[in-house]
This record gives sequence, C-alpha cells and structure tokens, in this order.
Amino acid sequence: MTAGIDTPDRRGRTGLDRHGRGLTGNPRVRIREVELLSSDWYVLRKTTFDYQHSDGHWSREQRETYDRGDGATILLHNTDRRTVLLTRQFRLPAYVNGHPDGMLLETAAGLLDGDSPEEAIRREAAEETGHTVGTVEHVFDVFMSPGSVTERLHFFAAPYDAADTPAGTGGIAAEGEDITIVELSFTEALDRIRNGVIADAKTIMLLQWAALEGPFAQRARG
Repeated sequence: MTAGIDTPDRRGRTGLDRHGRGLTGNPRVRIREVELLSSDWYVLRKTTFDYQHSDGHWSREQRETYDRGDGATILLHNTDRRTVLLTRQFRLPAYVNGHPDGMLLETAAGLLDGDSPEEAIRREAAEETGHTVGTVEHVFDVFMSPGSVTERLHFFAAPYDAADTPAGTGGIAAEGEDITIVELSFTEALDRIRNGVIADAKTIMLLQWAALEGPFAQRARG
C-alpha cells in the first residue's frame, strides 16, 4: 500500500498516479505510465510516454513533473499616487540558488486551494497585504515553468486605497509566513527591475503590463 496511491497521503489524496493517463487532446502523445515519486506536500511524478515527432517517427520519453496546484497573483495599484503595493518575503529556493539574502519583492500571490482564481486572489490579497479588494481585472493566465512545473498562474490587477494599508507584516503566522508590505512609486518599481532588485517573474510581468497596457500605460507614454 502506497500513500497517495492506495491510501491517503498527509493531505488526504489518493490516486495520484492516475494524473494524465486519460488525456486524448494530442494524438501524437500516448501516456504509458505514471509513477508517483513523492507526495509529501506537493506532488512529484515521473511520466513515461510515446511521442510522435514531426518527421513521423515515435520515441519513448520520460519527464518528471512537479505539481503544486494552480495559483493566482495580483498587482495592487494606485494611479492617483502612482504607486504599487508589493510584498517582501524569504524564498528558500532563490536563496540556495544565488540570491544574496533570499528576500524577494513580489506581487501578492498564492495557490487556488480549491477556490476559483478570483476568490483565491481576493483571499491572498487580504492575507498578505490587509486589503479587501473591490473589482479585479483579469490580465492573463501563464504557465510559469512548463518544462517541469504544471502550475498555471492567473494574473490580476486591482486598485487599492493607501489609507487602508496596514503597517507591519502580513501573512499567516501558522503557515510560517512573515511578509512585509512595501509601497513603491511605479517609477521606482520599474527601476528595481532594471537594477535586478525585483527578480520575481510574476512581478516583472505585471509591472511591465501596467506600463504597456495597464493603469500606467498612457502616463508612461506621456
């Protein structure tokens, strides 16, 4: 008996080795085997599949996929003040891969955890920044690292009222979160992309969207 397959794992999941077996959307791909490597919290699988190349020949391939669920992120902006609201928190993977202190400036974000993308991002904005957002704008949906990670990230934007921004830290302490709220001028945020201080992909994408098409687009061109 294997946890995550025959018996529930620590998150109550079973049948994790069946993911992807019934896919029929691409006739050039035939899933042969799905092996569960780990389900300690997120899920690591090794999938064996046959792939038909563009010249017609078939080859047998294996890929590992990391499944942490889908997520959502939001850029909180104030056009009157020309500011954005970001978070700063420690990210171990960035730290062990060369980031000086592992403290990343980011847009608020989190996993869907069974909610719709809009429900999830309202929850995460409240938990991480203390803001109850009103109308949200859906920007786009993106696979962030499709070579190995299954996650699709849903991008949103919404205005915020600076008067409602709490001081101190945010996040859920019980989950180990220690999040600092950071308000920056939009110009400074773009400068921090250029000088490498902002090095988080989702944050860079939303800030560049805001400059090109979003709330700061016309003023940026002016």
